[in-house]
Amino acid sequence: MSGLGKLRVAVIGAGAAGLCAARHILSRPDAFAPPVVYEVTKNIGGTWVYEAKVGYYDNGLPIHSSMYRDLRTNIPKEVMSFPDFPFAKHLPSFVHHTEVRKYLEEYCHHFHLWDHIQFGTAVASVTPVKVKNGWNGLAWNVTSSNALDLSKSTTERYDAVMVCNGHFYDPYIPAIPGLEKFKGTLMHSHDYRSAEPLAGKSVVLLGAGLSGLDIAMELSNVDAKVILSHGQHPLTCPLPSGVQQTPSVTSVLDDGSLEFKDGKRAKPEVFLMCTGYNFTFPFLDEKVGVKVQEHLVWPLYKFLIPPAYPSLFIVGICRAICPFPHFHIQSQFVLSVLDGSFSLPTRKEMEKDIELDIASRRARGISTRHILKLDSEQWAYNDQLAQMGGFQPLPRFWSNLYESNKVFRARDMLNYKTYNYTLLSEMEWAVHNLHGQQLQHPLPVEKQI
Repeated sequence: MSGLGKLRVAVIGAGAAGLCAARHILSRPDAFAPPVVYEVTKNIGGTWVYEAKVGYYDNGLPIHSSMYRDLRTNIPKEVMSFPDFPFAKHLPSFVHHTEVRKYLEEYCHHFHLWDHIQFGTAVASVTPVKVKNGWNGLAWNVTSSNALDLSKSTTERYDAVMVCNGHFYDPYIPAIPGLEKFKGTLMHSHDYRSAEPLAGKSVVLLGAGLSGLDIAMELSNVDAKVILSHGQHPLTCPLPSGVQQTPSVTSVLDDGSLEFKDGKRAKPEVFLMCTGYNFTFPFLDEKVGVKVQEHLVWPLYKFLIPPAYPSLFIVGICRAICPFPHFHIQSQFVLSVLDGSFSLPTRKEMEKDIELDIASRRARGISTRHILKLDSEQWAYNDQLAQMGGFQPLPRFWSNLYESNKVFRARDMLNYKTYNYTLLSEMEWAVHNLHGQQLQHPLPVEKQI
């Protein structure tokens, strides 16, 4: 604890989650010293920093961003924003990634975050230390070094650490039998930047998540022949021209062709995996006991806190969520834990809570790898954290607008990004199509989740 009795918090990463954490810490000078934000690159914005190159920078550091050139958001800006900092009114609802990066830079200016970020700084280790007068008897040693010269390292002590290192940079490649026999170009969406290099080619695209669908549409525009291979129910909305669906790829045969679950085969020039990313926390001391298994990070109370070390917080690991408002809620909950306005249960109680939560999800047929996929349950989760921490929940329109966009997307994947939303009040919003016609709400407002 700093001399003035204020808590010192380290924040790892200056992407959207880390910036949000820093903004809330700075807003509480009564209880918290200004944060120190460690950022390995020279920029803020994390995954929103587009880099035309793939692979590695000239300095040997891996290129973290998975952003592709023409990406536009798949969530309307009206609910994508941090609740205390709306996007500029003149922008369309679905903005280009450069606008999101600009928005995060404006957020930094508005909340005076720049001076608290240590750029070009790699975190090597985060180690718990028992401290008699520390918060919960704990403190944390954070060892970092200049990202270009790892031999020069410094160690600082903090009362708490918020891990905001993101999870869109270490590609997950599923274990497909015979994959090494594929003779064409094998790539992951992490290294996809634009459609032109694949113009006119035959492509099997594995995975029908949002980026998979997006990339399929881009490839369709350059006359690629796309087979969209996935394990979900077949999509019922109109697909772009030149795109057909098949079940998942089950193996690669000796002649290099791909076999699908229905026994059919294809021999594409390109096998493009849109299969997501791995969680990775290489700096976390093993004794903290945070494990990653089958895309589940555990044990974490409320998907945030390891019960044995409750002054460490892993922010933003939930998937299929509306990210910025989610970080906004999680960051405030973390501060309510640290300032004592929410008293954490005992370690045993937190462990029991995690166990019951995971068991109830499994009982509903949710596999381990999808436990962190909150989807429509994110609203109840966000509200619960706000209630426990005693702070403002998200405005009521948030969930209804977000869920309605999901319905529009499922109905018309090709055109939903041309719609524009308008907020009318805390509860009400309107949506217009490209021709300015108002569309009917697909979900009743009162049936909020």
